[in-house]
Amino acid sequence: MIPFRVQFRPGLPLYEQVVYAAMKAMLSGRMRPGDAFPSVRALSRELKINPNTAHKVITQLITAGLLESRPGTGTVVAALPPSSSAQRTELLGAQIEQIVVDAKLLGISLDDVQASISQHWKKLGGDSDRGGRSGR
Repeated sequence: MIPFRVQFRPGLPLYEQVVYAAMKAMLSGRMRPGDAFPSVRALSRELKINPNTAHKVITQLITAGLLESRPGTGTVVAALPPSSSAQRTELLGAQIEQIVVDAKLLGISLDDVQASISQHWKKLGGDSDRGGRSGR
């Protein structure tokens, strides 16, 4: 079983979408240092992607220092320095940009976008002062 979810979207390279989902799981704490990362074969089978794409994902995550290969054990999540709020926010950059573009195209004001985000945040039980991070 893959320890993160990927919702494939057209127009973006598959490997980038998988890398993004894995990074999000690591930075959010859902995947912790030492946790096993799926093999190329498992990643390709579970996500129904080409093994070359799965290999590219793992290689990119190793190069970024997020995974490490351990002989006899396999690939595991590397010990990561604590992530900053800016690093976690950066992961959402493309999604935030798309919201801004869509809002501008629809003629929605910044105040209305912020109010809508605030409303959804509260609906999900978000803590506006601490970024809503739980379990940490």
